[in-house]
Amino acid sequence: MQTRFTPEQLADPAMASSEGVIRKCVHCGFCTATCPTYALLGDELDSPRGRIYLIKDMLENQRKPGPETVKHIDRCLSCLSCMTTCPSGVNYMHLVDHARAYIHENYGRPWHERALRRLLAWVLPYPGRFRAALLLARLGRPFAPLIAGVKPLAAMLAMAPKQVPAPVAAENASVPGAKGRIALLQGCAEPVLKPEYRAAAIRLLNRAGYDVVFAAGEGCCGALVHHMGREADGLDAARRNVDAWMREIDGGGLAAIVVTASGCGTTIKDYGFMLRNDPAYAGKAALVSGLAKDISELLAQIDLPPGNGRGLTVAYHPACSLQHGQKVTDAPKRLLAAAGYAVRTPAEAHLCCGSAGTYNILQPEIADQLGDRKASHLDRLQADVIATGNVGCAMQIARFGDTPVVHTIELLDWATGGPAPAVFVHRDA
Repeated sequence: MQTRFTPEQLADPAMASSEGVIRKCVHCGFCTATCPTYALLGDELDSPRGRIYLIKDMLENQRKPGPETVKHIDRCLSCLSCMTTCPSGVNYMHLVDHARAYIHENYGRPWHERALRRLLAWVLPYPGRFRAALLLARLGRPFAPLIAGVKPLAAMLAMAPKQVPAPVAAENASVPGAKGRIALLQGCAEPVLKPEYRAAAIRLLNRAGYDVVFAAGEGCCGALVHHMGREADGLDAARRNVDAWMREIDGGGLAAIVVTASGCGTTIKDYGFMLRNDPAYAGKAALVSGLAKDISELLAQIDLPPGNGRGLTVAYHPACSLQHGQKVTDAPKRLLAAAGYAVRTPAEAHLCCGSAGTYNILQPEIADQLGDRKASHLDRLQADVIATGNVGCAMQIARFGDTPVVHTIELLDWATGGPAPAVFVHRDA
C-alpha cells in the first residue's frame, strides 16, 4: 500500500514502524475471510483491510480521530487471525496497538466511556481489587434488571462468578536434583478466577523435574491496559516485570518464564518490541521475551511421565493469542493425545470466542454472538470436556455452552498423577 508520511512523521519510531506495516499490505483481502467481526457484520471497515485504510488515513494525515473511525477500531478483537492468513507478513498487531495509543491520546471519548475504561484499568490488573469487585458484584446481582440497558455494566455483572475462590498465595516449589528453575507468571485475573490452573502448573512442572519460582515485584503483564491504548501504563508494567525477572536471571538463573494465560504470553513475548526504543531496557526486554514460553510450548520440549487419559474425549479450543499470536498450534493437542485423551477440534477453530481481554465488556453484543457461536461448535463435538489455554476463553465459553471447560494443564496434570479437575470431582472417573 502506497504511503505519504513526511520525513518529520517518520522520525517518530512508532510512526515509522506503522508506516512499514501499512506498506506491506497488498489489498488482497485474505484477512477478510478469517476476521470474526467481518464474518458477523459484513462491513469492510470491520475487516483488517478496512481498518488499515482507516488507520493509514488517521496517522498519515495526523487527523483527530472521529467517532466512526474509533468505532471500527474499537470493534477489533486483536485476535490476530488476520496475521495467520496474511501472505504479505503484515504485522497488524503492532499497527492496531499504535492506532489505539493514538486514539487514546487524541480522541475525546464520552465521559461514561472514559470512566468505564479508567475503572477497568484500575481494577482488573490488580488481584486484590479484582477480587473485591467480584465480591461486590454478588451484592449487585439482584439489581441486574435495573442496569440491563447499560450494556457494559450488565455484561460485567453477568460474567461475575457466583462464587469467588479463596485466595491462594504464590509459593516457590522445589524438587531434588532439579533440571533448572522456571519463573511462573503470577498473573492478575487468572489466580483470582481459577487458582487451580496455577496449582496444576506447579505440580506438572515439579513432576517434570523443574523448580518453580515466583519473581518478587512482578505484576500484571500489561496486556489489558496496552490493548486499551494506555501505552504508558503498558510500558510501565513491562519494565516492572523485566526488572523482576532480571533479578531472578541474575540470581539463580532461569530456564524459562512460563505463562499459563496465553493472552499474557503474547504480550510478554512482545516486550522486546515494546521497549525497543528504551536504551535502559531494550536488551533486557529482548532477553525476557526470548525466555517466555506458553506452558504447552515448554512441556512439548521435555519428557512427561506416561499419562492415563481415562478414555475421555477432549474438545480442544485453541485460544487466538496462542494459535495466532504465538503460533503455538500443535503442542497442546499432541500433549493431550500423548496423555491418552481423544482430541477433537471444532469447526471454525480459527475464529475468536469473543473474550479478548476486556472486549466482552466493552463490546458485549459482538462478544456474545461470538461466544454463542464458539460454544455451539464445541458442544457439537459431544466431548466429555473442553480444554483451552487461556482463562478468558474458559470463562467466555462456559457462559454459553453445556460442556465443562478446563485448562489444558489440568488434564495433563490429572493424567500424570495429579488430582481430578473440579468438573470431574463428582463423576466416576
